[in-house]
Amino acid sequence: MADLRGRILRSDSATAVLESWCAEKGLAGQARLVAHRQIGADKAPTLEQRIRLGVGPDEPVRYRHVRLACGDRVLSEADNWYVPARLTPEMNAALDGSDVPFGRVVRPLAPVRRVVSVESYPLAAEPGPDAPLVRVDALLVTGAGAPFCEVIETYLGATLPPSR
Repeated sequence: MADLRGRILRSDSATAVLESWCAEKGLAGQARLVAHRQIGADKAPTLEQRIRLGVGPDEPVRYRHVRLACGDRVLSEADNWYVPARLTPEMNAALDGSDVPFGRVVRPLAPVRRVVSVESYPLAAEPGPDAPLVRVDALLVTGAGAPFCEVIETYLGATLPPSR
């Protein structure tokens, strides 16, 4: 788990890290992440999130909750609060109507991750697939430095390779 945690914290794309991890550890036949959107879920951004995103109280911020899966294993859950005005119409349409992970959709923005906080959970001897292992709160900014998304990712026990 320490290895995965380090990779995620050093990378600008959790999507790329999880796909690479899935392939390396043989977690699925095809190492391609799918974002299972949780329709109907909605959480307003906190005041602190609005400040980090650089938006006023009336500027629209959208919310997207997904369970990121590689094959039949749900590796993480992610809450994304993003500023639709800072994305292209095509990116907004993909986020609203597809199972493409956020990181893949916004790749053209050359995002840089700035970690806000990290929380590690106690690791059981054999954690279940849904057991939370690590939670990362990160701000995504464009290559030019404009914030456009805050994401809270919770990595689950299914990220660990099976015991042999």
